[in-house]
Amino acid sequence: MTALSDLGLTNIALSDDEDGVVIATLNRPAKRNALDAVSIEELVRLFDAAPRAGVRSVVLAAAGDHFCAGLDLVEHHVADRSPSAFWQLCLRWHEAFNKMEYGGVPVIAALKGAVVGGGLELASSAHIRVADATTYFALPEGQRGLFTGGGATIRVAGLVGKARMIDMMLTGRVYQGQEAVDVGLCQYLAPGSSLDRAMEIARAAARNLPLTNFAICSAISHVQNMSAMDASYMEAAVAGIVNTQADARERLAAFADKTAARVRPNAT
Repeated sequence: MTALSDLGLTNIALSDDEDGVVIATLNRPAKRNALDAVSIEELVRLFDAAPRAGVRSVVLAAAGDHFCAGLDLVEHHVADRSPSAFWQLCLRWHEAFNKMEYGGVPVIAALKGAVVGGGLELASSAHIRVADATTYFALPEGQRGLFTGGGATIRVAGLVGKARMIDMMLTGRVYQGQEAVDVGLCQYLAPGSSLDRAMEIARAAARNLPLTNFAICSAISHVQNMSAMDASYMEAAVAGIVNTQADARERLAAFADKTAARVRPNAT
């Protein structure tokens, strides 16, 4: 993790394990890990460097009782930004979250407590979201006289649909538990620690071939932005590269000679 250790992060703590999984922990617990301008720039640097640092997967975790309370409203109030200054800040949020979603390294978010406003925008940029029993999701911008600026109209609406997102913003509706899974805000509800479950998922993803993960964690999102005709062409091109990679030959041979593990249904 030497390349990442040199990033000089202060609001994000980094650690790793022998499986190539990096744990990036939002580290402003006294602020419920609210995102200030420094935190956003650190996310940009982290997810810009991760693909080139040989990281196999990232678990995005949080110190304290809450994942992320969104935009640091105290900083925003004190800064008294002009419209153009806040516009530029929002573009930096997009830069950070685009690097997460399109960077090609699997990002698994370990959620707990508040996942609200910009915190939900951050979580929705991860490829997999794991909640625990304390996790709740909300977009309270409407009640605060604000509007989302970090990609919720793209990613959150993509997860739950336009109508549900509008409802969340107009009424302050909160989702949690199985209902949050059912509407698409998270894929897993851990009975215990969301971090433990996220680590299991991250280690499983890290065992995939890097080029395959790169395609899964970048091409699928790109394809969603294309017309059906262009998407079909793009998918075929990606498959042509990934499905003929030299590193896949051993795995394909194991499948052909029936020594590879078989896909089986989950135990009930």
